[in-house]
Amino acid sequence: MTAVVTPKTTKPPAKDCPVCKGTGEVARTVRVGRKHRAVGQQTGLCLNCLGSGEAPAD
Repeated sequence: MTAVVTPKTTKPPAKDCPVCKGTGEVARTVRVGRKHRAVGQQTGLCLNCLGSGEAPAD
């Protein structure tokens, strides 16, 4: 008698986060001075996917 082996199911490939495009980081413009002029950008953790780079499950 042979055992019946069921195939393992695999997860579909994860989609990239639409906010950070899969990088896990987002850039924000840093503004300084009285006129709020832009002096550069600062990167931070993507709050949509929490840095994983994958689209959150609905």
